Amino acid sequence: MRSGIGDRPKRREDQRFLTGQGRYLDDLAFDGVTYAVVLRSPHAHAEIRAIDSAAAKTMPGVLALLTAADAQADGLKPLLPYVDANTVTGEPFAFMPQPLLAEGKVRYVGEPVALIIAESRDQALDAAEQVAVDYVPLPAVTTGAAARAPRAPRLSLEVPGNLCFEWHAGDHDAVARAFAAAAYVVTLSVDNHRVVTNPMEPRGVVGDYDPASGRYTAHVSAQSLHATRDHAARALGVEPKQLRFIAPDVGGGFGAKNFIYPEQVLIPWAARRVGRAVKWIAGRGEVFVADHQGRDHQAEAQLALDAEGHFLALRIRSVANLGAYLEGSAGGVQTFQYAFLPGTVYRIPAIELIVSAVFTNTAPIGVLRGPGYGEAVNIMERLVDAAARQCGFDRAKLRRRNMPAAAAMPVTNAFGNKIDSGAFPETLDRALAAADVAGFASRRTEGERRGRLRGLGLAYHIKATGGAPSENVDVRFEADGSVSLITGTQTIGQGHETTFPQILADRLGLQNETIRLVQGDTDLIPMGGGHGSSRATYMGGTAIWRAADIIIEKGRRIAAEAMEAAEADIRFEDGQFVVAGTDRAVDLLRIARIAREAGEPLDTYYAWTREWMTFPNGAHVAEVEIDRETGEVRMARYTAIDDYGVMVNPMVAAGQAHGAIAQGVGQALLEGAHYDPESGQVLAGSFMDYALPRADDLVPFELGFNPTRCTTNPLGVKGCGEAGMVGAFPAIASAILDALAPLGVGGIDGPANAYRVWRALGAARAKSG
Repeated sequence: MRSGIGDRPKRREDQRFLTGQGRYLDDLAFDGVTYAVVLRSPHAHAEIRAIDSAAAKTMPGVLALLTAADAQADGLKPLLPYVDANTVTGEPFAFMPQPLLAEGKVRYVGEPVALIIAESRDQALDAAEQVAVDYVPLPAVTTGAAARAPRAPRLSLEVPGNLCFEWHAGDHDAVARAFAAAAYVVTLSVDNHRVVTNPMEPRGVVGDYDPASGRYTAHVSAQSLHATRDHAARALGVEPKQLRFIAPDVGGGFGAKNFIYPEQVLIPWAARRVGRAVKWIAGRGEVFVADHQGRDHQAEAQLALDAEGHFLALRIRSVANLGAYLEGSAGGVQTFQYAFLPGTVYRIPAIELIVSAVFTNTAPIGVLRGPGYGEAVNIMERLVDAAARQCGFDRAKLRRRNMPAAAAMPVTNAFGNKIDSGAFPETLDRALAAADVAGFASRRTEGERRGRLRGLGLAYHIKATGGAPSENVDVRFEADGSVSLITGTQTIGQGHETTFPQILADRLGLQNETIRLVQGDTDLIPMGGGHGSSRATYMGGTAIWRAADIIIEKGRRIAAEAMEAAEADIRFEDGQFVVAGTDRAVDLLRIARIAREAGEPLDTYYAWTREWMTFPNGAHVAEVEIDRETGEVRMARYTAIDDYGVMVNPMVAAGQAHGAIAQGVGQALLEGAHYDPESGQVLAGSFMDYALPRADDLVPFELGFNPTRCTTNPLGVKGCGEAGMVGAFPAIASAILDALAPLGVGGIDGPANAYRVWRALGAARAKSG
């Protein structure tokens, strides 16, 4: 069967997943494997006076008990962030490198303190209970405001005032002039609250060490293998070539598995220390306290408008809570992604950003679907809604009035960043029509008869996708007639085993089943950008496209020799090399066999570095109903029209949108990572206290597409994995406030669960008398 770009073949990987044939990390078998348990801090902030491990070391089955002193003795180094300076100005961030095991102090609940290796996991757990750590608790801070307060507890000597950076960007004078001349100024506080990512498969590592070669191997559940390998090698004090990272099937990541963790260094190191393979799989409780978390971003925003509702200027002062350490690209999120499209899809002549990032005694922040862009879109869409309410404009018309027309594309924003393609007003109009906004008034009236408050919300989202800037593929024609497609990007559930072969099949005229995607092993390909920022189809797909061009040109010469024709007369059509004007033809796989036998294989490696991004965008319309008595919020309708450019497989793209929207519903209605402000203790540390969306929390999503071809890559694609979450959170928040505004509720911080909404309704009633 041949399925090319735009076709809808079923995902080939689903057969093994649905029949239990997937091979996740915990499914792999290793000879003589031992088991590790991480002893984690029960305190958010405390000095470590001493660690007494004598009793634990004598417990049955215990092979080793390792602390920071052991790591230092073996020359291990702390973890460094992937981005350590402002991506625009180059100004270094203030930060403390993250120790692999706590040294003299712990800075968040869940920080690794010791590593216990035993013959069984139960034995390691028993030994962990016998480790006596002498802690001296210290005051903790859990919010950005608390961290910046006078006399706030200082997390580390390297970071005065707990401030990683403060950056002033944009045109202050132009913004000041615009606000002075404005007919309307709208001011809003926006809290994009912290969430726990919770992928279905927890993180894990199985480490091994070969003393003969001095080489480490780490089997991991992770998203970006090459970068993680490189950072792990630095921490281990070896060259990257001495460390191999392998990822089997990965049960989701959503950003939490994008960057390095201490365990990815500790477990291979432990394998060298004990002379056997060592396995560590995180428990769900560890996911809640030790995984990188998402969002936690507060902003004070102002929008200036003229009398007709044209946007004149935007001013935002924001604070990002980074948690206890600077992880991965968390600093880059604030100085690149968040600051890349601050006005999102709207024409705003002048913008000023004051961006701060601080450290607190909470789990480190990483990335979560749409990092930076999700925060920027939420701020902008909330501001537009507030402007419509306060200034008497229609919400949809106000948005449309400030969007550039499709004919005006490409457009450059106030920060000099160009959006290459999009049809924003048309996409918005299609979404409003598909959502039957005209019929909303009657649905609201019907809801009132049932004692329900009904609200309609809308949001227009956009993000730049591209992630790590370089990518590569290796296409190999095997002796058995199959084609191996080896990629540096990585599948973690998105469907690449189906879509990547579709691209190559389309370009080379091959049957899809002859193409086998090979990935997830740093030894197979020189480098790789992994998966993040919805980059895979754009970056990997472009590499596939260009590799196919090279293969065709190589094959043209071989085909000309095989058919004794001039190379200029050879055409490549539908998988065959054809002599123009004749019926003589040879298919590609036969030419590949001839080339291989002649010692000139068609195998092709291609690497490239992008110059720009892609810009998926779309309009989302949500409707909710709220119980007046209990505050319970229920989804009623959800409509989205998105522009993902050319879609390799529209069915897979729709599936990505479904999952992202569901995650947005979770943040809007249910999910919140809460810490006690005094002790820094985690208050939602299990699914007893932290609610993920279930099927009955959702509604059937009405999805449609209004694609415009992306001009930054030959496929015309735009990343689609994150956009749904970027649009869903503000759209649902907009619907909730639309339902509650008539009763005097101006805003709700955190997830709009029943308790929070009930309290807001009560406060509004009390205020109205």
